[in-house]
Amino acid sequence: MLFVSPMLLHKSDEPFDNSEWITELKLDGIRLLLSKFDGKTKLYTRHKNEVTSKYPELLNLNIPDNTVLDGELIVTDKDGKPDFEACMERFSSSRSPHEVSFSVFDVLYHKGDKITHLPLLDRKEILEEIIMEDTPIINKVKWTEGNGVAYFDLIKQHDLEGVVLKKADSKYQINKRSQDWLKVINYQYENVYISGLRKDEFGLLLNFENGSYAGIMEFMTPKARKEFYTQYRDFVIDENDKFVYLDPKLKIKVKYRNLTKRGLLRIASFVEWVS
Repeated sequence: MLFVSPMLLHKSDEPFDNSEWITELKLDGIRLLLSKFDGKTKLYTRHKNEVTSKYPELLNLNIPDNTVLDGELIVTDKDGKPDFEACMERFSSSRSPHEVSFSVFDVLYHKGDKITHLPLLDRKEILEEIIMEDTPIINKVKWTEGNGVAYFDLIKQHDLEGVVLKKADSKYQINKRSQDWLKVINYQYENVYISGLRKDEFGLLLNFENGSYAGIMEFMTPKARKEFYTQYRDFVIDENDKFVYLDPKLKIKVKYRNLTKRGLLRIASFVEWVS
């Protein structure tokens, strides 16, 4: 058994082209580390929660002993796109019918040796030896040298989550958020109205322009939050023990990952005031 605290990504607003970087597909699932020693496979989330028992189908993969792999656990929809909600349903219940796929992008231990000091492209070559054939249950994350802008355009056309840009010679920096790895999220944008606020922890209720409920926004800059608190009392129409309800007149632009199956904004965050 061996847990390695994974290397994390910084955010970048825009993709870029640089031949000294590689561009990978960013998959919308759960970060997973697979550790196999003494013939036993253990599975961990990035926060060191052991989830081995949740995914029995990953315990007998044809992976050499004394290996640690880093990747993303996903569930795909009928079009082959990652479905985050389905992934969380499977995480929550072993009775869920969803089949998982482990998409691997890095290898940290090989034949018992720690190889995090090797350049990324060398680790990718070793990964090719470990996973010679991509299958639905275990496969390698697709990547290309440079071409960040074109790859991101492709991602947008197919409505996927985003790209990850990595320095081709980057070492694997355990338990560190590094500028050597950058994520660019394919955000969607929407103008919405604020229709209420949560009383216990910060969260604003949102409505779409057609009046239907759009979900809760928890991410707002301190400056914008302050502006909201100076004016919201003028719009209060009702309240209960959990929420204060507002006449939906305050209009904002938000960015979000995608719409949930219930048609709500996923991970909405404030961009700017519209009115």
